[in-house]
Amino acid sequence: MTDTVDDSLLGGIITAAELHHEQFPDLVQFVHGLVIEGFGIVAGPPKLGKSWWTLNLALAVAAGGAAFGKIHVQQRDVLLLALEDSQRRLQSRIRAVWGTDIPPHRLHILTKVMPKLLVPTITAWLEGHPGGLVILDTLGRARQQRRPGADAYLDDYKAGVALKDIVDAFPGSALLGVHHTRKASSDDFVDDLSGTLGLAGSADYLLVLRRQRNSNDATLQVTGRDAPEGEYAFTTAEGAWTLSGTGLAEAAAEAQSRRETKNLGDRALEVLAFVNSHPCGVSAPDVAGHLDMSGNDAGTYLRRLHDKGRIDRPSRGTYTPLSVSEVSEVSETNHSDTKDTSDTHPPTGLFPTPSTSEEPVE
Repeated sequence: MTDTVDDSLLGGIITAAELHHEQFPDLVQFVHGLVIEGFGIVAGPPKLGKSWWTLNLALAVAAGGAAFGKIHVQQRDVLLLALEDSQRRLQSRIRAVWGTDIPPHRLHILTKVMPKLLVPTITAWLEGHPGGLVILDTLGRARQQRRPGADAYLDDYKAGVALKDIVDAFPGSALLGVHHTRKASSDDFVDDLSGTLGLAGSADYLLVLRRQRNSNDATLQVTGRDAPEGEYAFTTAEGAWTLSGTGLAEAAAEAQSRRETKNLGDRALEVLAFVNSHPCGVSAPDVAGHLDMSGNDAGTYLRRLHDKGRIDRPSRGTYTPLSVSEVSEVSETNHSDTKDTSDTHPPTGLFPTPSTSEEPVE
């Protein structure tokens, strides 16, 4: 007896040659280089200000204009699922970020979702707002309790896939989930996500926010299947998050500069600053003469800075600043396809100086 083959099992096969001729639309850039079409996760430590960051994002996209004060965005519908906030708190925070002007009507807000109805709720909104952005704050608040004895990784992965399946059913849309990171950071920021790596494995891209306590300086690290990797500097004050520099390239250079100066002593910072101010290169005697130190000490500082990757050594005894010509794969010229085309614009300054004294925590 001859076994029959179920041809329906192979109905989706395509050859490499056929795939070569397929044409796909570009992924929608909600915020160029940061928030794109698909399922993404933005994570950070508790009380860092993630909810403020996502509120800045939601207001900017719903209004059109500039996100984080610098990046041109097209106006789109936004659903903010602020499941850890009350309407009173959100009103206060929106006023702190937006000022006294009427906030954008295209920002829709829900603070409560009935148990087990998260997926139907998001689906219903996307059906009425194709090409919209959904922000889920937070993933943990929306998740069901893990079953006793269940595989933690598989449970996390399934939860992420369920959200990804929603947004994948609506091409041109995006769903960004807010999540926490572990207390102890690792060398690979993807490993910082709380729980297993199941959530990270299900997402199209990851954003990780970092900020030291009592500091207004922050960084955002980006990686993903279709997103260029990068690290960008931000500043935050009274709930407003602003990209450092004039765009992503300068923000990437500023993030690199902050890494270079982190954990260096005052004397090492002086040596680093002197090297960075001389693109043609300096030697140990140059440093010693300028900073009034011995030649041996100057040589030691220079070697240590080079060993830590803070400066270059193109030739023996000569030290130069690091090259930053390739600090980011995202250039300012890439913004041409994301210029504001909306008919309405946010108030002048986008994020006016707030009049509230509310502490900007998550």
